[in-house]
Amino acid sequence: MGRAFEARKQSKMKRWDRMAKAFTRAGKEITMAVRAGGPDPDANPSLRRAIQNARSVNMPNDKVENAIKKASGEGAADYEIVTYEGYAPHGIAIFIEAATDNPVRTVANLRLHFKKNNGNLGNNGSVAYLFERYGVFNLDPEKVEDREELELTLIDHGLEELDDGTDEEGNALVVCRCAFNDFGTLQDGLESEGIEVKSSGSEYIPGNLLELDDEKTDEVLALIDALEQDDDVNAVFHNLA
Repeated sequence: MGRAFEARKQSKMKRWDRMAKAFTRAGKEITMAVRAGGPDPDANPSLRRAIQNARSVNMPNDKVENAIKKASGEGAADYEIVTYEGYAPHGIAIFIEAATDNPVRTVANLRLHFKKNNGNLGNNGSVAYLFERYGVFNLDPEKVEDREELELTLIDHGLEELDDGTDEEGNALVVCRCAFNDFGTLQDGLESEGIEVKSSGSEYIPGNLLELDDEKTDEVLALIDALEQDDDVNAVFHNLA
């Protein structure tokens, strides 16, 4: 009974940690969108996407509104998107996207994560060539009546791949990918077709995957987990199979 209680407690703590990280990421995205294009979602497509993404992780409306107000005021944090590259143990490439108001702090923290987990933080360009950037739009599968028809419709708007996926809570998604340069085109296509998008963004997909045994895989995953827990990190991409 004691072990079962502790397991439930740990599971609940992890869920709250994921939620807190998701809210932090959504808040930063809202801040950057407001500072770049103003607080009116109707006149700021980036803010509309940021609000959409915040709602996809169940961020309460009052927190969304507070984030917009805070970003509109004086002294709001000035976040920027910065990418970092390196290698995990056993030659696994790591590509990191961070949103930070202090790159010096961020790179110091990332270097420490790599060092503690037997990896190496590299220079810009050290692994970027192994990845390709894609635009991503996540749809609710329950609102997709005919996937084949959807695919045929969106191909004209830049769709390259229609795939299955899951969100951070394991809920099913229909994932639409396009070349990142076609992000705006596919977004316009989805809107013109009246297709509701749950969340959107970009991801870096490796050209080739590397397979490791279980023990080595666990070493790599320990580094990835440490990086993902960092407050400044938005996403971690890798080529581990």
